[in-house]
Amino acid sequence: MSGTVIGSPDIAIEVGASICSLQLFDGPLELNWHHCAITSDFISDLCMLRIRWSFQESRDVRHSVAYLTNELLENAVKFKASGNIGVQAAVTSRCFTVKTWNRIAAGSALRLQNLLSELMAGDAADLLIRKIESNAHSGTVESGLGLLTLMSDYGVRLAWTFEAVDRSDEVRLETCAALQIGTEDMTNTRSRP
Repeated sequence: MSGTVIGSPDIAIEVGASICSLQLFDGPLELNWHHCAITSDFISDLCMLRIRWSFQESRDVRHSVAYLTNELLENAVKFKASGNIGVQAAVTSRCFTVKTWNRIAAGSALRLQNLLSELMAGDAADLLIRKIESNAHSGTVESGLGLLTLMSDYGVRLAWTFEAVDRSDEVRLETCAALQIGTEDMTNTRSRP
């Protein structure tokens, strides 16, 4: 996909990976935070069926997958201008990859690009601490805390692609994320004695 790319452009869903594709339709119920949590839990449960680990390992990975997916979906809902939200997830024994896409207002796209460029330019842990301190002093909540937490505490790699669409007042935003969940081929081997 062409357009403006911020972050790690090499994030992709591997060929042969277990894939879950969903589309959240914007209709009479209106997409909101509640839908993000339900969808994230569903995707994390579905992905955990693919890998057989011990109970504790599965629980930890499930939490990380759900947190990552929920953060991306909440951002898609927060910045959505019109239309539906798409989500695609894949898991291998080593990596969980998720991609969301939606349309955002062109003005929001420019502000978001500036914020994301700032977040990607520095050390995630340092930026996270500075934003938390800034929020505590100002009494406001700045954007980017969730993304910084993903990068700093979970080691998530992120990428965003902004592409013009047929409507000049909107931009298609695609967000991709990759989370390392293993270091060796653990599929079907973790459950063995």
